[in-house]
Amino acid sequence: MSDRYWCELAWLGGPRATPGVLIEVERDRILGVSPGCASPPRGAIELSGLTLPALANAHSHAFHRALRGRTHGGEGTFWTWRDLMYGVAANLDPQNYYRLARATFAEMALAGIGAVGEFHYIHHRPGGDPYEDPNAFGVSLVAAARDAGVRLTLLDTLYLHGGFSPGSESGYAPLRPEQARFGDGSVRAWTHRVEDLAASVPGPSARVGAAIHSVRAVDPASIGMAARWARERALPLHVHVSEQPAENEACLEVHGRTPTAVLSAAGALGPDTTLVHTTHLSGDDIDLIGAARPHCCICPTTERDLADGIGPSHRLARAGAPLCAGSDSHAVIDILEEARAVELGQRVLTNRRGVHSTEALAALATVNGYRSLGWKDGGAIRPGWLADFTSVRLDSIRLAGIDAPSTLDAVIFAASSTDVHNLVVGGRPVVVGGAHVSFDVAGELDSAIAKVVAA
Repeated sequence: MSDRYWCELAWLGGPRATPGVLIEVERDRILGVSPGCASPPRGAIELSGLTLPALANAHSHAFHRALRGRTHGGEGTFWTWRDLMYGVAANLDPQNYYRLARATFAEMALAGIGAVGEFHYIHHRPGGDPYEDPNAFGVSLVAAARDAGVRLTLLDTLYLHGGFSPGSESGYAPLRPEQARFGDGSVRAWTHRVEDLAASVPGPSARVGAAIHSVRAVDPASIGMAARWARERALPLHVHVSEQPAENEACLEVHGRTPTAVLSAAGALGPDTTLVHTTHLSGDDIDLIGAARPHCCICPTTERDLADGIGPSHRLARAGAPLCAGSDSHAVIDILEEARAVELGQRVLTNRRGVHSTEALAALATVNGYRSLGWKDGGAIRPGWLADFTSVRLDSIRLAGIDAPSTLDAVIFAASSTDVHNLVVGGRPVVVGGAHVSFDVAGELDSAIAKVVAA
């Protein structure tokens, strides 16, 4: 049995939206795409406004949602913010994290996000002892995404050290007490646990990927072992890179190389790698990235909020690195905002407009993110691809008066997550008329955050 969706306008690729598009869906796939359908056929579900492929959030830490409004004011740096983040992490258990993550993923659904990459590094009890099920947190996150209706790539994260320690024998400090629950002790222990998790992940809407937290948390030998393990299993591999100048400076002192160069020497750069942030890169770093063609995930809202800086996305794109976006710390959850912020940041840096085309920003928000998460047949409205798409209303105060030729420009540069009114994931409606089909998301967020913050 198939469903048919008639789109007033749809983005099928290219610089403009296409009017009157009929999408036929069978199970979780797009069966057919028919432009030129001037009016909705009988029985078709009408999607007004502009229909896009579902958006992809390529970098998420779901528990950071509890920090919204609590960490933005006042003075400080990334490093002082990190201490506040550790306080929330200490309060999590698999049960309250399920509630928080489900509500956070559902907020993403309301923002038109169909796939999320969860960069997951809270694995064990406070103090580092494993739960009876060593993957209790991972299982909770998979269940949370399923119940929220979004696809999940669970990027299970290797975390071995507490940071650089210039002058020490290894160059690394041991895990701090608040980091103990992040670590597995060795690459071997991590791979065994992740293999067990991957074997238990059910259904077609979730998959397990791999992550190396950062060069400051994983030494080069362990990076190489983890990268080979992921490559042998064709898993996406994500890693935080050069988010802060202090990270680069310490890495140069310990290794004589930048974080990007360390990853390259360890064999961790390639098309299945995603480098997150890439804010402070050298020219040589960009050359290495251009040669290896990893994805680069930019998170402008977090990078602005934490005073990280603005990365060289224009130079990365010119070098050939596909760009994607993430909401990271969830100061806001709005991939349209992240996409336009990539361009607007470059305008500030270069004094030029149109550094990234509207079409490139739309791809950054959709197909590039899906690919970075291992969903190679998602993020586009094409026959045979995953039936994941979202619709943005054009009658809001932000978009009133827009004409059809400028619709894509208007949505990318002016729409917000609140303009999303429908989301279909795997052929199933998740958001209808601006509301989640399963539960009151705001109420769930209120309840879940109160339990975590008060724990």
